[in-house]
Amino acid sequence: MELLVVEDEHRMLELLRKGLTREGNRVSCAADGDEGLRKIREARFDVVILDVMMPRMDGFEMARRMRQENDYTPVLMLTAKDTVPDVVHGLDLGADDYMTKPFCFSELLLRIAAVSRRAAACRNSRRQVEDLIVDFSTRKVHRSGARINLSRTEYALLERLMLNPGEIVPRSELITSLGREIGANTLEAFVRLLRNKIDSDERQKLIHTVRGIGYVIQPEYQS
Repeated sequence: MELLVVEDEHRMLELLRKGLTREGNRVSCAADGDEGLRKIREARFDVVILDVMMPRMDGFEMARRMRQENDYTPVLMLTAKDTVPDVVHGLDLGADDYMTKPFCFSELLLRIAAVSRRAAACRNSRRQVEDLIVDFSTRKVHRSGARINLSRTEYALLERLMLNPGEIVPRSELITSLGREIGANTLEAFVRLLRNKIDSDERQKLIHTVRGIGYVIQPEYQS
């Protein structure tokens, strides 16, 4: 796995780097949250192992900024702050797991593997086009970080379009996805309702009509 370790204590950082590398991982290191945030903006990682108490930018702030920037790389926090409010605060900010120091290295390896597996499962159930995210497992829809509430019919249409973004979906398939027979005019009316929520305001238009065929969801489309 590609791992990023963010830890300000040099001895601990080296122990983690050597131990995790010995287990076959590729390990990058950062000494504080500022450096960690720069690295995660420049490269993709499978898991971030993140200390909490650091200078310049602590782990709580780094985790908050990652999620604010829609970076959902799994975060495993390592810290001596073991009170319930600290743990809850870290999880609320978007951490996926929380271990207190001192810890057992074998348990750390198990925790890293677990958060990586959970993240992979979430990725398989989530689709994203630009800033639009649909989670098939929870049926939740967000755009630009804001929750969008859809009716059952609107969600069914969006889910079919989002299964393969960029794929033109024929009208007949969209009608089938609704689970009942409707006319072309009714389908257009439902798509219009969906557009009013997904492509509202000054947002980039994502749902496009392909004349004579159906619809496609993607950032741009030339008919």
